[in-house]
Amino acid sequence: MPLLLNQPELLSKDHYLLKIETKESNFNPGQFINIKTSANTDPLLRRPISIFDAEGNSISIVVRVIGKGTELISRMKPGDMDVIGPLGKGFTIEKNKKVILIGGGVGNAPLYYLMKKLNDEGTKVTYIYSVKNKDFIFEKNKFKTLADEFFITTDDGSEGIKGMAVDVLRDKISSKDYDRIYCCGPEPMMEKIVQLANTNTPVEVSVENYFGCGVGLCVGCTVDTVEGYKRACVDGPVFDGRVILWDKMGG
Repeated sequence: MPLLLNQPELLSKDHYLLKIETKESNFNPGQFINIKTSANTDPLLRRPISIFDAEGNSISIVVRVIGKGTELISRMKPGDMDVIGPLGKGFTIEKNKKVILIGGGVGNAPLYYLMKKLNDEGTKVTYIYSVKNKDFIFEKNKFKTLADEFFITTDDGSEGIKGMAVDVLRDKISSKDYDRIYCCGPEPMMEKIVQLANTNTPVEVSVENYFGCGVGLCVGCTVDTVEGYKRACVDGPVFDGRVILWDKMGG
Protein backbone atom coordinates (compact mmCIF):
# COMPACT_ATOMS: atom_id res chain seq x y z
CA MET A 1 0.00 0.00 0.00
CA PRO A 2 1.27 3.53 -0.73
CA LEU A 3 2.85 5.39 2.18
CA LEU A 4 2.35 9.00 3.18
CA LEU A 5 5.88 10.09 4.01
CA ASN A 6 5.25 13.43 5.73
CA GLN A 7 2.88 15.33 7.89
CA PRO A 8 1.01 17.49 5.30
CA GLU A 9 2.96 20.74 4.98
CA LEU A 10 1.14 24.07 4.75
CA LEU A 11 2.50 25.86 1.66
CA SER A 12 0.12 28.81 1.44
CA LYS A 13 -3.42 29.63 2.48
CA ASP A 14 -5.44 26.35 2.39
CA HIS A 15 -2.76 24.55 0.31
CA TYR A 16 -0.88 21.51 1.65
CA LEU A 17 2.00 19.46 0.25
CA LEU A 18 1.96 15.67 0.69
CA LYS A 19 4.75 13.28 -0.31
CA ILE A 20 3.72 9.72 -1.13
CA GLU A 21 5.78 6.60 -1.82
CA THR A 22 4.14 4.17 -4.24
CA LYS A 23 4.99 0.94 -6.05
CA GLU A 24 4.69 2.75 -9.37
CA SER A 25 7.51 4.63 -11.07
CA ASN A 26 5.97 5.72 -14.35
CA PHE A 27 4.05 8.98 -13.99
CA ASN A 28 3.02 11.35 -16.76
CA PRO A 29 2.41 15.07 -16.22
CA GLY A 30 -1.32 15.74 -16.02
CA GLN A 31 -2.20 12.40 -14.43
CA PHE A 32 -3.85 12.19 -11.00
CA ILE A 33 -4.32 9.90 -8.04
CA ASN A 34 -7.61 9.06 -6.29
CA ILE A 35 -7.44 9.17 -2.50
CA LYS A 36 -9.76 7.50 0.01
CA THR A 37 -10.10 10.12 2.72
CA SER A 38 -11.65 8.08 5.52
CA ALA A 39 -11.81 4.52 6.80
CA ASN A 40 -15.61 4.73 6.90
CA THR A 41 -18.18 5.81 4.29
CA ASP A 42 -18.17 9.53 5.09
CA PRO A 43 -17.02 10.89 2.70
CA LEU A 44 -18.03 8.04 0.42
CA LEU A 45 -16.16 9.04 -2.72
CA ARG A 46 -12.43 9.32 -3.21
CA ARG A 47 -10.82 12.68 -3.93
CA PRO A 48 -8.86 13.11 -7.20
CA ILE A 49 -5.63 15.10 -6.82
CA SER A 50 -3.20 16.01 -9.61
CA ILE A 51 0.43 14.95 -9.43
CA PHE A 52 2.57 17.98 -8.58
CA ASP A 53 5.95 16.28 -8.86
CA ALA A 54 7.41 12.79 -9.22
CA GLU A 55 10.80 11.19 -8.80
CA GLY A 56 11.39 7.47 -8.85
CA ASN A 57 8.49 5.84 -7.06
CA SER A 58 7.67 8.93 -4.98
CA ILE A 59 5.18 11.63 -5.87
CA SER A 60 4.14 14.96 -4.39
CA ILE A 61 0.65 16.43 -4.49
CA VAL A 62 -0.74 19.82 -3.54
CA VAL A 63 -4.16 19.70 -1.90
CA ARG A 64 -6.36 22.75 -1.56
CA VAL A 65 -8.79 22.44 1.35
CA ILE A 66 -12.28 23.19 0.06
CA GLY A 67 -14.47 20.68 1.91
CA LYS A 68 -14.59 17.72 4.27
CA GLY A 69 -12.65 15.31 2.06
CA THR A 70 -9.72 17.64 1.40
CA GLU A 71 -9.74 18.75 5.04
CA LEU A 72 -9.29 15.12 6.08
CA ILE A 73 -6.40 14.71 3.62
CA SER A 74 -4.68 17.80 5.04
CA ARG A 75 -4.77 16.21 8.52
CA MET A 76 -3.54 12.73 7.58
CA LYS A 77 -0.68 11.21 9.54
CA PRO A 78 2.36 9.56 7.92
CA GLY A 79 1.76 5.89 7.17
CA ASP A 80 -0.38 3.68 4.96
CA MET A 81 -2.57 5.58 2.50
CA ASP A 82 -5.40 4.19 0.34
CA VAL A 83 -4.52 5.55 -3.10
CA ILE A 84 -5.38 4.48 -6.66
CA GLY A 85 -3.18 5.72 -9.46
CA PRO A 86 -1.64 7.08 -11.51
CA LEU A 87 -4.83 7.60 -13.50
CA GLY A 88 -5.90 9.46 -16.62
CA LYS A 89 -4.37 10.82 -19.79
CA GLY A 90 -1.67 13.44 -19.41
CA PHE A 91 -0.14 16.26 -21.43
CA THR A 92 1.76 16.03 -24.71
CA ILE A 93 5.49 16.58 -24.14
CA GLU A 94 7.05 18.83 -26.76
CA LYS A 95 10.74 18.45 -27.59
CA ASN A 96 12.99 21.42 -28.43
CA LYS A 97 10.00 23.72 -28.88
CA LYS A 98 8.66 26.94 -27.35
CA VAL A 99 5.53 26.70 -25.21
CA ILE A 100 3.42 28.68 -22.77
CA LEU A 101 1.86 27.34 -19.56
CA ILE A 102 -0.96 29.11 -17.71
CA GLY A 103 -2.10 27.99 -14.27
CA GLY A 104 -5.00 29.33 -12.23
CA GLY A 105 -5.06 28.76 -8.45
CA VAL A 106 -4.42 25.16 -7.45
CA GLY A 107 -4.50 24.45 -11.21
CA ASN A 108 -0.83 25.47 -11.17
CA ALA A 109 0.03 22.21 -9.39
CA PRO A 110 0.03 19.73 -12.32
CA LEU A 111 1.93 22.20 -14.49
CA TYR A 112 5.05 22.03 -12.34
CA TYR A 113 5.81 18.39 -13.21
CA LEU A 114 4.95 19.18 -16.82
CA MET A 115 7.47 22.02 -16.82
CA LYS A 116 10.16 19.69 -15.43
CA LYS A 117 9.57 17.21 -18.24
CA LEU A 118 9.57 19.97 -20.87
CA ASN A 119 12.89 21.23 -19.50
CA ASP A 120 14.31 17.73 -19.85
CA GLU A 121 13.36 17.80 -23.54
CA GLY A 122 14.99 21.17 -24.22
CA THR A 123 11.69 23.04 -24.60
CA LYS A 124 11.57 26.74 -23.67
CA VAL A 125 8.77 27.64 -21.25
CA THR A 126 6.89 30.86 -20.62
CA TYR A 127 4.91 30.47 -17.41
CA ILE A 128 1.92 32.52 -16.23
CA TYR A 129 1.08 31.86 -12.58
CA SER A 130 -2.35 33.26 -11.76
CA VAL A 131 -4.00 33.41 -8.32
CA LYS A 132 -6.63 35.43 -6.46
CA ASN A 133 -4.07 37.10 -4.19
CA LYS A 134 -0.56 36.57 -2.83
CA ASP A 135 -1.79 34.45 0.10
CA PHE A 136 -2.56 31.60 -2.33
CA ILE A 137 0.86 31.49 -4.04
CA PHE A 138 2.72 28.23 -3.39
CA GLU A 139 6.24 27.10 -4.35
CA LYS A 140 6.82 30.26 -6.39
CA ASN A 141 10.60 29.87 -6.52
CA LYS A 142 10.36 26.29 -7.78
CA PHE A 143 8.19 27.41 -10.69
CA LYS A 144 10.29 30.49 -11.41
CA THR A 145 13.55 28.51 -11.48
CA LEU A 146 12.29 26.19 -14.22
CA ALA A 147 10.71 28.86 -16.43
CA ASP A 148 12.58 30.76 -19.13
CA GLU A 149 10.04 33.57 -18.70
CA PHE A 150 7.86 33.88 -15.60
CA PHE A 151 4.87 36.07 -14.73
CA ILE A 152 2.65 36.22 -11.67
CA THR A 153 -0.81 37.78 -11.88
CA THR A 154 -3.11 38.39 -8.93
CA ASP A 155 -6.70 39.55 -9.12
CA ASP A 156 -6.08 42.26 -6.50
CA GLY A 157 -2.52 43.24 -7.49
CA SER A 158 -1.08 42.08 -4.15
CA GLU A 159 1.82 40.50 -6.07
CA GLY A 160 2.96 40.64 -9.67
CA ILE A 161 0.66 42.07 -12.32
CA LYS A 162 -2.84 43.09 -11.29
CA GLY A 163 -5.65 41.37 -13.16
CA MET A 164 -6.67 38.07 -14.71
CA ALA A 165 -3.97 36.15 -16.58
CA VAL A 166 -5.88 36.11 -19.86
CA ASP A 167 -6.49 39.85 -19.72
CA VAL A 168 -3.06 41.14 -18.73
CA LEU A 169 -1.10 38.74 -20.94
CA ARG A 170 -3.43 38.25 -23.89
CA ASP A 171 -0.63 39.28 -26.25
CA LYS A 172 1.43 36.30 -25.04
CA ILE A 173 -1.49 33.88 -25.28
CA SER A 174 -2.42 34.95 -28.81
CA SER A 175 1.18 34.96 -30.04
CA LYS A 176 2.20 32.90 -33.06
CA ASP A 177 5.56 32.16 -31.45
CA TYR A 178 4.39 29.27 -29.30
CA ASP A 179 4.24 25.67 -30.48
CA ARG A 180 1.69 24.66 -27.83
CA ILE A 181 -0.32 26.14 -24.96
CA TYR A 182 -1.05 24.22 -21.76
CA CYS A 183 -3.45 25.36 -19.06
CA CYS A 184 -5.18 24.20 -15.91
CA GLY A 185 -7.50 26.19 -13.70
CA PRO A 186 -11.04 27.58 -13.57
CA GLU A 187 -13.17 26.72 -16.59
CA PRO A 188 -13.89 30.36 -17.56
CA MET A 189 -10.14 31.02 -17.66
CA MET A 190 -9.42 27.99 -19.83
CA GLU A 191 -12.31 28.77 -22.17
CA LYS A 192 -10.99 32.29 -22.72
CA ILE A 193 -7.48 30.99 -23.35
CA VAL A 194 -8.82 28.66 -26.04
CA GLN A 195 -10.66 31.59 -27.62
CA LEU A 196 -7.60 33.87 -27.50
CA ALA A 197 -5.03 31.34 -28.71
CA ASN A 198 -3.70 31.61 -32.22
CA THR A 199 -5.72 29.25 -34.40
CA ASN A 200 -2.59 27.37 -35.46
CA THR A 201 -1.43 26.73 -31.89
CA PRO A 202 -2.57 23.50 -30.17
CA VAL A 203 -4.15 24.13 -26.75
CA GLU A 204 -4.25 21.43 -24.07
CA VAL A 205 -6.46 21.94 -21.01
CA SER A 206 -6.68 19.88 -17.84
CA VAL A 207 -10.28 19.84 -16.63
CA GLU A 208 -11.17 19.65 -12.95
CA ASN A 209 -14.44 17.70 -13.17
CA TYR A 210 -15.37 15.80 -10.04
CA PHE A 211 -14.28 12.19 -10.52
CA GLY A 212 -16.29 9.61 -8.62
CA CYS A 213 -14.54 6.31 -9.34
CA GLY A 214 -11.59 7.64 -11.36
CA VAL A 215 -11.53 4.61 -13.66
CA GLY A 216 -14.42 5.30 -16.05
CA LEU A 217 -17.11 3.12 -14.48
CA CYS A 218 -19.45 5.62 -12.83
CA VAL A 219 -19.59 8.05 -15.81
CA GLY A 220 -19.91 10.89 -13.32
CA CYS A 221 -17.30 13.10 -14.94
CA THR A 222 -18.51 13.30 -18.54
CA VAL A 223 -17.40 16.16 -20.75
CA ASP A 224 -19.41 17.27 -23.79
CA THR A 225 -17.17 17.49 -26.85
CA VAL A 226 -17.60 17.81 -30.59
CA GLU A 227 -16.79 14.09 -30.69
CA GLY A 228 -19.53 13.21 -28.18
CA TYR A 229 -19.38 12.48 -24.48
CA LYS A 230 -15.95 11.81 -22.99
CA ARG A 231 -15.06 10.60 -19.51
CA ALA A 232 -12.64 13.05 -17.95
CA CYS A 233 -11.01 10.41 -15.74
CA VAL A 234 -9.92 8.10 -18.58
CA ASP A 235 -10.22 10.15 -21.80
CA GLY A 236 -8.71 13.09 -19.89
CA PRO A 237 -8.29 14.96 -17.66
CA VAL A 238 -6.17 16.54 -20.41
CA PHE A 239 -8.11 17.41 -23.57
CA ASP A 240 -7.68 19.38 -26.76
CA GLY A 241 -9.29 22.62 -25.63
CA ARG A 242 -10.94 23.14 -29.00
CA VAL A 243 -13.02 19.95 -28.88
CA ILE A 244 -14.74 20.83 -25.60
CA LEU A 245 -18.22 22.35 -25.79
CA TRP A 246 -17.54 25.01 -23.18
CA ASP A 247 -21.13 26.21 -22.97
CA LYS A 248 -22.06 22.75 -21.67
CA MET A 249 -19.40 22.79 -18.93
CA GLY A 250 -20.26 23.58 -15.33
CA GLY A 251 -18.39 26.88 -15.29
